[in-house]
Amino acid sequence: DKKEATADLAAATQKYPPMSNDEVEEWLSHIPVFAVTDTNGAGVVLKPDNDTNVFYFFMSPLMANATLNQLKGTTDLDLRISAFSLGKIWFNILKSSRDVKLKAPGSDDEIELTSSNVQYRLVPDTRDLLGARMLLTMDGSEGEALKKGETLTPEMAQNAVKKAMTSSPKFNATYNEIPVFMIQQMRIQKQPEGGDAAGAGAGEATTLIPMYFSLQNMVQIWQQFTSQSEETKGVEPAINLMDLFELVEKMQEESEIDFRNVLLVPSQGGPGAGGGAAAAAGGVAAPQAGDGLQMPGAGTTLGDV
Repeated sequence: DKKEATADLAAATQKYPPMSNDEVEEWLSHIPVFAVTDTNGAGVVLKPDNDTNVFYFFMSPLMANATLNQLKGTTDLDLRISAFSLGKIWFNILKSSRDVKLKAPGSDDEIELTSSNVQYRLVPDTRDLLGARMLLTMDGSEGEALKKGETLTPEMAQNAVKKAMTSSPKFNATYNEIPVFMIQQMRIQKQPEGGDAAGAGAGEATTLIPMYFSLQNMVQIWQQFTSQSEETKGVEPAINLMDLFELVEKMQEESEIDFRNVLLVPSQGGPGAGGGAAAAAGGVAAPQAGDGLQMPGAGTTLGDV
């Protein structure tokens, strides 16, 4: 009995080693981000005020495209939207002092700018930023409606948005605070290479914890899954919210959570959004309801990744 108790205690307090920069880079590598560049891939620096040079990476291709359309009326440069791997830029640009090629709108010459005089800003989708603020400020009835995918009444919606814009304790910046959402009960089964859909083959399946950039995508997948599973109908989803920058910091510390088994799910930008750009960034499609979603303790999955 003492041996079993000791083993249980050891299992309960197991610590996983910090993830290395290379592991974090790989973990983020399939997430596409978007920026305005010229046809040679040189980034376009913007000046939101006279004293600040800023280069923007957007989580949303639609927001990047809106910036591109604004710039087209102010410059003769041949500009476009370029896709980058978030993993490739995380340490090399967002967390680095290395020099990169940048251009100012209206200038034909590349200008020498470094991170000492250029701010690199990662911009979340405004819909998900608002969703994060609403999660932090909603009362019980509003939160229940959101979890169930119901439409709020106009009065409820107006009140929820007002509180989100004025009372949120976090995610009040418009950049470098990237909300990541998860439902504690959600899991994805990944079959080993060589295994089949029934789980037979090369070794055991890996259970992954999905985390989402899009609150809407996550809720939709949860609804699809619970509608197809008698075991999960009526189960209350436990939604957690965290900031990507803080999450990466935790991943690089010793932890009781094995972040190597967390799957970061890219946003789906809507019809035509991302498309080839996501593929260029090494993107993968967001999991659907049939992609191995599983409840803890449930005996079956809806499919496999």
